[in-house]
Amino acid sequence: MKQKSRLIFAAAMLTIVLMLSACGNNANNSGNPSTNTDPSNAGGQTKEITLSATNFAFDPPEIKLNVGDTVKLTLKNTDGNHGVEIPDLNINLQNDQTVTFTVDKAGTYDYYCSIQCGSGHDNMTGTITVS
Repeated sequence: MKQKSRLIFAAAMLTIVLMLSACGNNANNSGNPSTNTDPSNAGGQTKEITLSATNFAFDPPEIKLNVGDTVKLTLKNTDGNHGVEIPDLNINLQNDQTVTFTVDKAGTYDYYCSIQCGSGHDNMTGTITVS
């Protein structure tokens, strides 16, 4: 009987340890290898960028960054109702929202309006180039 109790206790402890180790996963970057949302790990510059959305364009339409840069990106609607989505960086902002992230992989990342805003909606695109 003691042997069976010890076996049950050991199995329960192993289950608890496995559950706790899974909770230690860093959920900040949503498993995306191209961004690091912990700015303390940045090796580049810190850049504050306001992305202005009008009917039917983003300003700036192109953002240039370097690997290691930490970015504080804010979306401001200056005309109409718009959002911005950057799928490869797992970012989706609505008006007046801000996200801070660190780019740790070179590449080109497209962004676009995430709210159906009218006839020019499909033209609301831009790019982030990381070198």
